[in-house]
Amino acid sequence: MALRLSACVEMIFRDLPFADRLEAVAKAGLPAFEFWGLADKDVDAIARKQVETGLQCATFLGGGRVPLVEPDRRAEFVGAVHEAIAVARRLGTHALIVTTGQELPGVSREAQRASVVAGLKAAASIAADAGITLVLEPLNVLVDHKGYFLWSSAEAFGILDEVGSPAVKLLYDIYHQQITEGNLIATITANIGRIGHVHVADVPGRHEPGTGEINYRNVFAAIDASGYSGYVGLEYRPQADPAATLATVRALAEV
Repeated sequence: MALRLSACVEMIFRDLPFADRLEAVAKAGLPAFEFWGLADKDVDAIARKQVETGLQCATFLGGGRVPLVEPDRRAEFVGAVHEAIAVARRLGTHALIVTTGQELPGVSREAQRASVVAGLKAAASIAADAGITLVLEPLNVLVDHKGYFLWSSAEAFGILDEVGSPAVKLLYDIYHQQITEGNLIATITANIGRIGHVHVADVPGRHEPGTGEINYRNVFAAIDASGYSGYVGLEYRPQADPAATLATVRALAEV
């Protein structure tokens, strides 16, 4: 089984107009694209270009960056999920990224975690009814996202256990977790049934796989051997020509 690769067009082909990035992804031979938030996007243009290219839309941000750690904003979060699901149906997307927001000063981690769990529970049935999986993303706090609430994959898997819905899984970002905790292959393979999307970039620098310390050929082989059937999102800053870097990553992923 070959890994299904998705190019994050927020970071790759940034020199092109947004919708035209999809053409570049298709020319590079990838089957899918993904992006971040909806706020500045022309969904009509994306949908038209998607039809022209035949690409799948692997994922985009589903919670509108509304912080899950804030219980007073839960209704806003659920509303953002509703809005994203409507777009996901149009684009044929089956996974939506959700984030926790920044850690709140003066509020216990236990209370913030409880708010995250409650927010995900509130959105889980909505997502399930739409055939959508919400993928919760831990981020590193050492380099890129200082103050972010959820950085540990162990805590993230614990949150998934508390939510207890097959419609809520983890977005395992290999770049972030290499910085945070390492132990990549063991963690991924032990929890593959609870991972709904994967992101990749190398460390340091968040550049394309093959430029840093992660042995991506081995990591990709382990993911493939695990039976993972979701998308592997390429969310990196190209150091070289973007199309050339995609060809290199495709070769690494040919396991």
